[in-house]
Amino acid sequence: MKTRVLVVDDSETVLEKAREALVCRGYEVSTALSAHAADAIIYSSARPDVIILDVMMPRLDGDKKARILKDDDSTKKIPILLMSSKSEDDLAALAAESGSDGYIRKPFTPDDMVAKIESILFHENVICKGTL
Repeated sequence: MKTRVLVVDDSETVLEKAREALVCRGYEVSTALSAHAADAIIYSSARPDVIILDVMMPRLDGDKKARILKDDDSTKKIPILLMSSKSEDDLAALAAESGSDGYIRKPFTPDDMVAKIESILFHENVICKGTL
């Protein structure tokens, strides 16, 4: 079974770049142009294994959406990566404050994105298997 990744960003260009980077590496990718539009995917039977949220989006920023998801018992275990062009320090602080599992800086390379996803998935698997 392929790992399902949901990428949420208000830029179609970023969504397409992320989709290309992940599909060619074997991931199943869904995209949404807003945090609200992402709910249809997040709360579906094909729930994502990882969510990537752009920080700065209209109506609901990614860090605020991450807080909502981490406070919800039905979604709090889904790993979340924030994505932004903010400085490394600012982005790291936002990720920590929102309960996110990490972050990706824009502009990103395909390898950067895949490495971040694999890092949190590996971490989650190690914790779940109790092999730390």
